[in-house]
Amino acid sequence: MSEETSSNKTPGTHEKADDAPLVAHESRVTSVVSRMSLTQLTLVVLVVIFIWQWLDAHNRINQLQEVVAQRLTEVAGSNQANQTLLAQSQEQVRDLGGKLSLLENRFAETQAQRAVLDALYQDISSNRDAGVLADVEQVLLVADQQLQLSANVKAAMIAMQNADSRLQRLDRPGLADLRKRIARDIEHLRALPEVDLPQLSKQLEGIIVAVDKLPLAQDVRPPASAKIVAPAQVEENVWQRFWHELWQELRQLIRIEDTHQQELPLLSPEQSFFLRENVKLRLLTAKLSLMTHDQAGFRRELKTVQQWLGRYCDSTARSTQQVLDEVKKLSAAAISVDVPDIGPTLDAVRNYRAAQERSTK
Repeated sequence: MSEETSSNKTPGTHEKADDAPLVAHESRVTSVVSRMSLTQLTLVVLVVIFIWQWLDAHNRINQLQEVVAQRLTEVAGSNQANQTLLAQSQEQVRDLGGKLSLLENRFAETQAQRAVLDALYQDISSNRDAGVLADVEQVLLVADQQLQLSANVKAAMIAMQNADSRLQRLDRPGLADLRKRIARDIEHLRALPEVDLPQLSKQLEGIIVAVDKLPLAQDVRPPASAKIVAPAQVEENVWQRFWHELWQELRQLIRIEDTHQQELPLLSPEQSFFLRENVKLRLLTAKLSLMTHDQAGFRRELKTVQQWLGRYCDSTARSTQQVLDEVKKLSAAAISVDVPDIGPTLDAVRNYRAAQERSTK
């Protein structure tokens, strides 16, 4: 009996021995939890939340550092491109300086020729016919230079009309052919389209002044959406106001953007200054092309200005739209004039004058 009893008790004793560690562990956890107060449990939860927020903030800071490094790389590339544009602009300025020097030399030659013709006019003042012919030759030479150097049709037409009136006063039968040539050249000049150079130049100067006042696209901030406030109702209870305010706050958390839009270029203050200076330099180049009636160069410079203003300036601003409209109108203006060659008429006057001189000797 005693052996059976002992044998019957042995399995139960082993089961209790196996469950003893688990029961002891659960009892310790239960005892620890039971000993912790509500404040301690709250602190434990707050510590866990703090650790999670710290890890999330650390991840966001790493992402922000990557974005800042990428933007700095883009700004460095843009700065290098601006330096290249500045070098090109300086080279164009040197080229324009050479062209201006050439025009000054031609003008000096014109002055020298005019002085020679004035001296010649004084020498032959005793002979009225020779003097008039010399005067006509000088006037036609001035008209030819006005057409060839600056395509000044109006000044050339006035000079040729003056030459025709001088020949008319002589009333010589041999001058009829010269007058017909001059009249034909005058008709050709009248048929040319009129280009209002002073007005176009004034419009360019106005655009140059307005460039410094144009707002840049990067300085414009999108208007904040107005918070919708529902009208107060007397019948609203506390819960209805609570859910209404909660709905308005949730609506402010959601924002829809078009990620396919091209990002606005970011310019430093130094780059913004050089941008405006380059735009004004382009406009000055267009003004020089206007004075020389270079249609291709004029439109090329204005097209570049239009592209730069549309890219870097706020296209929604009224001032920018007005400047872009003026640039577009100027680009459509025709400034090149196919001036006629009055060289044969000038040669005819010279030949007639030489024949008159030979006949008087």
